Amino acid sequence: MLHSFHLAELPPTVTARTLVRPPSAVPGLRHAECLAMMRLGAPTVSLERFQVRRLAVFATWDDADALDRYLDRDPLGRRLAGGWHVRLQYLRRFGAVAALGPLPQRAGDWDPDEPAVAVTLARLRLPELPRFLRLGKPVERLVAGHPAAVFATAAVRPPRTFSTFSIWRSVREMTSMVHGRDPSVAEAPTHAVAMAEQRRREFHHESAFLRFRPLSEHGLWQGRTLLP
Repeated sequence: MLHSFHLAELPPTVTARTLVRPPSAVPGLRHAECLAMMRLGAPTVSLERFQVRRLAVFATWDDADALDRYLDRDPLGRRLAGGWHVRLQYLRRFGAVAALGPLPQRAGDWDPDEPAVAVTLARLRLPELPRFLRLGKPVERLVAGHPAAVFATAAVRPPRTFSTFSIWRSVREMTSMVHGRDPSVAEAPTHAVAMAEQRRREFHHESAFLRFRPLSEHGLWQGRTLLP
């Protein structure tokens, strides 16, 4: 099994069509989450926040050959091939999202100093949206400005699917941020506060925090590579 995360700049009509009708019946594709990108930390209602010309796709494949065939032969796949993507080895999860299938809670070991990719995926309880935004905005600013976050973005598929994608210099620095143990960052406890609030009253119908090892990156995003 292989995971991949894709970023591509597309016409808004293509992004909208893909959100409504994500890829299906693709040989070797187990699941795909298609979302419009959002800028972390930007004002909630703004053109800067919702980037309808930018599509994010988080996908699970049987193997690398299935992904290569899709990028080479499928119309949307060829558009994604013109953007950027990273191929990922699954390592760990907290929580679960049914559409992703039965992932083990942990799959292998890692070096605390190796780079890491984090993906969150959640199906929001819509009545919790104001509370989610209020508690989530400080976390967004923390991640977006964190010195160890090489790249970070959010993405959404209305009305209730939210995701984040971030690349970290090391597993150690990522987990320090999550648990509020980083003395170099003034807002470090912010994420721990949000997690405690989620435990007190769940924001989501289902949610998962997924950790991956980056295997390889392909293409450029805004003229540059992203992996450390």
